[in-house]
Amino acid sequence: MAKPDNRSDNAEKIQNAIDNTRENIQKTNDYLDEHADEISGEELHNLQHKNTKRERAIEGFEAEYQDEKNQ
Repeated sequence: MAKPDNRSDNAEKIQNAIDNTRENIQKTNDYLDEHADEISGEELHNLQHKNTKRERAIEGFEAEYQDEKNQ
C-alpha cells in the first residue's frame, strides 16, 4: 500500500536547501578570496561556474518555495 503524500514540511525543506546553497556559494567565494592567486584558471572557472549553477538553483527553489507556501 502506498504511503499518503505528506507535504506538510516541504516549504521548510526547500528553505533549508536555499540556505545550504547560499552557504555553499559564500564558502566558495571565501575560498576564492583567500586562494585566488594560488589556483589555476581552470579551477577558478569551474568554481565560478558552479556558483552560477547554484544561483540558478536558488531561483528555482524560491519559486518552488512560493508554490508550497501558497498551498
